[in-house]
Amino acid sequence: MGSRTLVAPKNKKNQLSFLERLGKKFSDFGKRFADGSLGTKLSHFIFGAGNFYHKQYIKGFLFLLIQVGILALMIFCPSVNGTPYGWKALRNLSLTHVTEGGAFDPVTGHFTSGSDCKLMVLFGFVTIAMIVIYFLVWNLNIASSAKADKDKKIGKKPSTFKEDLQELLDGKFHVMMLTPTCIAAAVFTILPTIFMIALAFTTYNSQDMNDLGTNLFHWNGLQNFRAVFTGEGSLGVEIKNRFLPVLGWTFIWAIFATLTCYFGGIILALLINKKGLKGKKLFRTVFIITIAVPQFISLLAVRNLLGEYGPFNAMLMNLGWIKQPIGFLGLHPGDSEMLAKFMVILVNMWVGIPYTMLMTSGILMNIPTDLYEAARVDGASTTKMFFKITLPYVVFVTTPYLISSFVGNISAFNTIFLLTGGGPTYTGYQAGGTDLLVTWLYKVTIDQGSYNTGAVIGIFTFIITATITLVTYRRSKAYNEEDTFQ
Repeated sequence: MGSRTLVAPKNKKNQLSFLERLGKKFSDFGKRFADGSLGTKLSHFIFGAGNFYHKQYIKGFLFLLIQVGILALMIFCPSVNGTPYGWKALRNLSLTHVTEGGAFDPVTGHFTSGSDCKLMVLFGFVTIAMIVIYFLVWNLNIASSAKADKDKKIGKKPSTFKEDLQELLDGKFHVMMLTPTCIAAAVFTILPTIFMIALAFTTYNSQDMNDLGTNLFHWNGLQNFRAVFTGEGSLGVEIKNRFLPVLGWTFIWAIFATLTCYFGGIILALLINKKGLKGKKLFRTVFIITIAVPQFISLLAVRNLLGEYGPFNAMLMNLGWIKQPIGFLGLHPGDSEMLAKFMVILVNMWVGIPYTMLMTSGILMNIPTDLYEAARVDGASTTKMFFKITLPYVVFVTTPYLISSFVGNISAFNTIFLLTGGGPTYTGYQAGGTDLLVTWLYKVTIDQGSYNTGAVIGIFTFIITATITLVTYRRSKAYNEEDTFQ
């Protein structure tokens, strides 16, 4: 009898196209309005009306309070430092209603400040976020009233506010726990990311700012993105000439830094966990110390050791092996770029391998010994058992860690910045020989004040890391065959 492959039936909902699902949503919405009670119909215009209708006064008051608060912000437009929220913030988002500062007021004896375009863009997006929140709460208040209608139809009393709180602590506990996290992510991650992306489409740089309060810039579309490849603008030539080399080195660094630490940690774990090895605790302690010591201290210590006048160069000169100090880290113009790149990868192994060693040690202890015993009976060598049993097992478990390490190394700011500072530097360019995209972004924004160009580099970095993370993880066995691992 031939074997059969069981295929789970596809969800009919997933087979519907996006337009069909959207049409169904509108159809259900219209049906809910038509079949709903008077309170549900009023909820489409007055938040909490349905809850008041069903005598759910606390919920109704909370919904109404949110509606009144958001509408008050939108209509009365309170301002911060002269920059308003509300509908005026949406108008100001076009950056056409701006005033220049720097005018002297003879009455007060002070300079008047002009428009702050940064706040205008930020408050514009905050206002858009408030509008989104308004419609989300609007839908929740209608759904709450519709649920009360459904309860009354089946002879059930609509839930009270206390019962809803109890439900949040029981059946919907996940909602209560995840909501603050989602709000924090939106405020501290999503909103700043959107603001950063917006700056990439503006002329915002240090040339548009002065000490008299003027902070003006305007939208310029895709001009900053074209400058990366065409060399337009004041920094365009430098950005164009250094973008591809920096991008290429970023990938080379990420690959070598990830693989050396990963396989180095596996080999070190195998050596330390080898049967019969004496002093295992001592070896583990020595390598764990590198984890206990803050990374920036280790990197700064190595920078001093390998510096031009550091102990290592002094020792080599005293031995007569060299006549001039060697620029191991490319701290000065003219130093070897290849040597600096090799050294940062080597130093990164020192601070990175112990993490993989510690993680792999626990995995190795969980590999069934029966697999090794069966392999020895079949005459398999130690090398073959490593490649057929140990390595596949470790890779299967640690694939998410491997992906996150690779993505993290693309944005490894500390290692490069503290060791080499991006050097060796080149005359006329912000990006040095060992600069990654993220360290180059720092120089373009903090040192040069070209915040719009820095935002473009940040967007490219985000696209690269997000794409690699999503594609590699979804194609890995750890994702596709997670249920098969025992």
